[in-house]
Amino acid sequence: MTIHPSRIQQLNDTPARKGDYVLYWMQQSQRAAWNHALEYAVDQANQLGLPLVTGFGLTDAYPEANLRHYTFMLEGLAETGIALADRGIQLVVQKGHPPDVALELGKQATLIVCDMGYLRHQRQWRHQVAQNAGCPVIRVETDVVVPVAAASDKAEYAARTIRPKLHRVLADFLMPLSARAVKKSSLHLSFPGLDVQAPETLVNTLSLDNTVPPVSRFFSGGTSHAKKRFQSFLANGLENYEKHGNQPQTDDISHMGPYLHFGQISPLYLAMALMNVPASLAEARDAFLEQLIIRRELAINFVYYTPNYDTFDVIPGWAKKTLAEHETDPREFIYTADELTQAKTHDPYWNAAMMEMTHTGFMHNYMRMYWGKKILEWSPSPNQAFETTLALNNRYFLDGRDPNSYTGVAWLYGIHDRGWAERAIFGKVRYMAASGLERKCDISAYVDKITAICS
Repeated sequence: MTIHPSRIQQLNDTPARKGDYVLYWMQQSQRAAWNHALEYAVDQANQLGLPLVTGFGLTDAYPEANLRHYTFMLEGLAETGIALADRGIQLVVQKGHPPDVALELGKQATLIVCDMGYLRHQRQWRHQVAQNAGCPVIRVETDVVVPVAAASDKAEYAARTIRPKLHRVLADFLMPLSARAVKKSSLHLSFPGLDVQAPETLVNTLSLDNTVPPVSRFFSGGTSHAKKRFQSFLANGLENYEKHGNQPQTDDISHMGPYLHFGQISPLYLAMALMNVPASLAEARDAFLEQLIIRRELAINFVYYTPNYDTFDVIPGWAKKTLAEHETDPREFIYTADELTQAKTHDPYWNAAMMEMTHTGFMHNYMRMYWGKKILEWSPSPNQAFETTLALNNRYFLDGRDPNSYTGVAWLYGIHDRGWAERAIFGKVRYMAASGLERKCDISAYVDKITAICS
């Protein structure tokens, strides 16, 4: 099936040249299936009668990443390497600054195809490659259902403003993606590279922050693990998904966040799988698609069109004003970052959420909201609370350092929200209370669940 042209953009005007292969620089979309960038690269290689080589730059200086993140990522790359080889595509992983790796591998390429990242450094990397490559560089967007620019040309105010824009074009992009047959294998080509089939050994060769341990017993990286989890969710969790959206004591959620973050699963694959559920699950399906497409792509829209997405400056004017007016309000509790990390607060519900985060790399979304709101309440200032929340989020969550993360933290302070009844500390920014948890869910059962997991 033809790849929609809105997914494809040539990043430079460099003319074509003769080369030994086509290079797919895989950096964000770390999978061998349902990957538009990969399939576009296969098409190009086949048309040129050349083999396709996939390259990945492994840096141990990725912003805010640690042993937890790298272990999960390398587990996924090991599987991706095997899946690519089965198609006659060699995966070459080299240590170095990713754009430098891409440029070095691209010296003998007639064409470089890359995937798309939305964060500042990811965009800069691709710009660097496009500016310095001696061949055309073509970017193919594959980690969204609807390409970000096809949905909107500006930062959207809220879900209600981006929703009709996405629905207007959704049918054009909600199409299956077939795997192309590779006409010419690249497995015989010789490149220096790292052995990704031994992720535990490889990760130990990197200079990483190893104070945050892997969570492989809770989440193993790789497309097959993502698919297995999602199929289990469809069979056992989807029917209660909408009903249990604010029930953290349950597990009727997909757990796709970490896999989407590393590009190990395609959001289009997930969306298409939902098209086949029984009519009786239509409401649950629509609720999941709201999160997968509307909310997730609103987050991507936010970071793409907002240069300072990771700073307190991004907070809307009304929220800055009301928080400033209440900055000197007395706070019954103030906790240091260390006390928060160690889950040493007076609030057993919050402590359980923090323990889930540090032990598993994950947290139910309803608790993520409560968790973040309380950091605002227990910090000396809104600005410091923002910095603490984002630092903890990026450090411990497998899907931290992600458009959803940056948007989720900004939401705590008013992004994509509106003013509410005024109160101490929060002003008109939305508030969450322990009493709300007690009223809306079985929060004691959640605490028991996390205690059992972490014991």
